[in-house]
Amino acid sequence: MDVLRWIVDAFNSQWVLPGGQSLLVREVVGNVFGLASALGGMRRRVWAWPVGIVGNLLLLTVFLGSILSPEHSLPNLLGQAGRQVMFIAVAIYGWIRWRQAVSGAGRVTPRWASGRARIGLVLVLIVGTVALTPLFRLLGSYEPVWADAWTFVGSLLATYGMAKGWTEFWLIWIAVDVVGVPLLFSAGYYATGFMYVFYGVFTAVGFVVWWRAQAGAKPQIETVMPDPRIGGGDENRE
Repeated sequence: MDVLRWIVDAFNSQWVLPGGQSLLVREVVGNVFGLASALGGMRRRVWAWPVGIVGNLLLLTVFLGSILSPEHSLPNLLGQAGRQVMFIAVAIYGWIRWRQAVSGAGRVTPRWASGRARIGLVLVLIVGTVALTPLFRLLGSYEPVWADAWTFVGSLLATYGMAKGWTEFWLIWIAVDVVGVPLLFSAGYYATGFMYVFYGVFTAVGFVVWWRAQAGAKPQIETVMPDPRIGGGDENRE
């Protein structure tokens, strides 16, 4: 909790927008890291994972809303906050898998999930959303709670699919964005909402890039970290 408090104190300023709305600086910075991670993931670069973790830590402090920043009076989106914790855990898993793939086969190639895996993804998304909705409502998450639960479960599946290297993970992200954008705007998280709109376009492009990579040259993952940071197949990338 001390780390989260430090982040809040370091990025606790706001930008006032026309019309009286405001943006938390750490919400904007966290989404910039998220965008960099998504770009690295599309290009199948290992550094996408640690960059994403930094963004997840920043956004975790944002979505805890009134718990960490009562002075800003933002609602708690527990699904959004919980998925940042999930992102960090799955990012560590994906980071390790991608590094292992490079040390072994030397290449990480996107691939389609099996039919059984696809059915499992759909079932988990639906059942998980139904199961978590009453829990998030009990904990006081923002309404409509089912949308918060949908984005949480969908994000978990998309990040896991990226770590496994399944090209379908991009499609799961699109399903998350369709529900997540209206939820974020209605809750007042404008920076993240606008970023989700951009992600919707970005994920469509990412899907095409990975799809083509499967039938093309099967590019190699780059393991060099940039000097000055949710990625595969069975040995692939979220």
